[in-house]
Amino acid sequence: MCTIMGYCGKSDGMKKVTEGLKATVSRGPDDCRIIDLKDGVLGFQRLSIMGLTPDGMQPFELNGNYVVCNGEIYGYSKIRSELISEGYSFKSGSDCEVLLPMYEKYGTDMFAMLDAEFACIIYERDTHKFIAARDPIGIRPLYYGYDKDGTIIFASEAKNLVKLCEKIMPFPPGHFYKDGEFICYCDITAVENVITDDLDTVCRNIHDKLVAGVEKRLTSDAKVGFLLSGGLDSSLVCAIAQRKLSEPIKTFAIGMNTDAIDLKYAKQVADHIGSDHTEVIITKDDVISSLEDVIYLLGTYDITTIRASMGMYLLCKAIHEKTEIRVLLTGEISDELFGYKYTDFAPSAEEFQKESVKRVHELHMYDVLRADRCISVNSLEARVPFGDLDFVKYVMAVDPEMKLNKYNKGKYLLRHAFEGDYLPHDILYREKAAFSDAVGHSMVDYIKEYAENYYTDEEFAEKAPAYDHARPFTKESLLYREIFEKYYPGQSEMIVDFWMPNKNWEGCNVNDPSARVLSNYGESGK
Repeated sequence: MCTIMGYCGKSDGMKKVTEGLKATVSRGPDDCRIIDLKDGVLGFQRLSIMGLTPDGMQPFELNGNYVVCNGEIYGYSKIRSELISEGYSFKSGSDCEVLLPMYEKYGTDMFAMLDAEFACIIYERDTHKFIAARDPIGIRPLYYGYDKDGTIIFASEAKNLVKLCEKIMPFPPGHFYKDGEFICYCDITAVENVITDDLDTVCRNIHDKLVAGVEKRLTSDAKVGFLLSGGLDSSLVCAIAQRKLSEPIKTFAIGMNTDAIDLKYAKQVADHIGSDHTEVIITKDDVISSLEDVIYLLGTYDITTIRASMGMYLLCKAIHEKTEIRVLLTGEISDELFGYKYTDFAPSAEEFQKESVKRVHELHMYDVLRADRCISVNSLEARVPFGDLDFVKYVMAVDPEMKLNKYNKGKYLLRHAFEGDYLPHDILYREKAAFSDAVGHSMVDYIKEYAENYYTDEEFAEKAPAYDHARPFTKESLLYREIFEKYYPGQSEMIVDFWMPNKNWEGCNVNDPSARVLSNYGESGK
């Protein structure tokens, strides 16, 4: 991960960017550069992943144009070769150096051409203007706000802007900004033609596209590791990667010291694929003492995101402190594509698809945000194979009738696609447990108990109504909101609402986001 920041005006930008970048040194601990362009300022904090030499340091410059980018440009070698044949020369091995020559050639049409997870800011010399863009899912973070002079400021995280802008908002994924407008260049959920192929054809394509998505994310000049929960999604990523690499991959799992659910399954997967496996054990004290830090680093009050971040943050912290790993592959985004426990209650295929579209559009505020912050705050980079653009577009286009749980097993298409010897059968067809629960049911129980003791019933009744947007509805949610407001006062609209089951569906009108409260949770937590 890196931090990018752009002040798009002439008034005191150096001071503001310098101040803003102080909040995210861990995203880019290797180097920092801030340049004054007279029309504005660009800042960059570097975590070296591709092109590790100083020549890979940004901002990159070409013919008076500049760019800063936090991203991975997949297939950049082919792009680079094509540009070299057209007369461009390159100074580094960085994948992001291809962006300026691409922009010179294609302009803003470039963004729709990229197979990438990225956020970037470009300064155009001839027009004296700034252009910003973000990948279609929002895997790489980008926020914006306006200072008191009305100047727009872009930054990787809200914490870069909290002292500079009255209102901070997430940059919409799949959009670019130019001339004061946010223009959509890709709606990743849009379906032109519904795929109605037979089951085996669909599953074969799901298999091939996910394998390709994992394979392209293995390229790195820094060391790569894998988060392994023992659930379906992370286990598939690890199994695919191990088939592609000659040396044992390094896998990491975490669990509570009392009732870790997934550690045994993660070890079963690790033994099956032959990975170099590490377990991290955490306690109640580890969780409670980290709670405020996690809410600050996330920049959210959402219950699901915070719960699921506790284990992820502590695991990534251990990886950072005890290994030389710099890149982590994770299993996020599968649920939003193939369904989760609550989508078993979808009343129709149409409703399933509408829910999937909504969730994918909002991922950047929830699961994707969690992965980015927990990993980047520990000076690591996240890569998300299930977020591969070709893979996501394909699965979104599959007839939703096929994605409904008609097989008495959620995510059947994904499971069926990888039948064989990728994973033990009981792992491949194991019921899903939410990550926050799978770390150990006790973890969430400890947090809820802590919140219950933190407020009296009278205090909760008095404090919760003070919030109009995303009003806290439990003592736990009030605790999270008060900590959030301490660091991001008045910025609750950065998050649209709580990540909860669709309460309009029968069986989903619950008061807790954990799948544990759903009637179909069944064997998930065992």
